Amino acid sequence: MSEPIPTKPYLIRAMHEWCTDNGYTPYIVVKVQGQVRVPMEFVRNGEIVLDISYVASHGLKIDNQAITFKARFGEVSREIYIPIEAVAAIYASENHQGMAFEVTPESEPVAEEPISEKPVVSLAVTNADASPEKGQEKPSTTDEANPKGSRKKPSFTVIK
Repeated sequence: MSEPIPTKPYLIRAMHEWCTDNGYTPYIVVKVQGQVRVPMEFVRNGEIVLDISYVASHGLKIDNQAITFKARFGEVSREIYIPIEAVAAIYASENHQGMAFEVTPESEPVAEEPISEKPVVSLAVTNADASPEKGQEKPSTTDEANPKGSRKKPSFTVIK
């Protein structure tokens, strides 16, 4: 019996579809390593954030091995290739709801552990209006240092 297909590409496609169906703009965070082909001038701290909406990308294909599409960067059309393993997160730009994934560094071999022993996906950002668990305060959606009430910068955490 062959190895099962990882769940990560299915979760990425599902989040992309959820964003699209709800009128949100899906963004991905990509760890730039190995076979990743993106405009290097836009890479910051070894990562790049890309808009993968149908409006911003042409010929978007999310299969079990990679995400491929064409996009314009500064009036220049570029071909983008992102191995699924390099995707660190996918989220909706408008509300920052999404999923974060563990990215195995290129220099380390991929561990062959069963998924049940090593969860690699977690819901990273949750709805701020959700009820807090017993004994916890409701998370704040505004920056206390900013009286205008702007939202805090989203962050992703991978839970092992």
